[in-house]
Amino acid sequence: MPAKHRAITSEFGGLPRPLYGGSPCQCLAEFFREEFLKHHQCLEQYREYYSDRAITQAEEALGRILRQMEELSRRDDACEVVGQLLKQFDAVTKLSAFSEPRTFH
Repeated sequence: MPAKHRAITSEFGGLPRPLYGGSPCQCLAEFFREEFLKHHQCLEQYREYYSDRAITQAEEALGRILRQMEELSRRDDACEVVGQLLKQFDAVTKLSAFSEPRTFH
């Protein structure tokens, strides 16, 4: 399984792409892509706590989304559609619980 793990990680990883010099759709696509990559990193970090089936399904879904990112970003309702997809991943990874600032009163 380690070989597959490396292949999947390299598929999603890589150097960050610049957010300038392109159309607004490209900038939006890059922003969305980075958000999904954060969820992938979270899955990888806590991989031992998920079943193999859950990891496989999440990685397949991430792969489909990332392959369609440019197309999704051109939609009129891109923010709503991608926002719903990110919420679904957040339900699994709980990433927002780690990254949102908390206010204590």
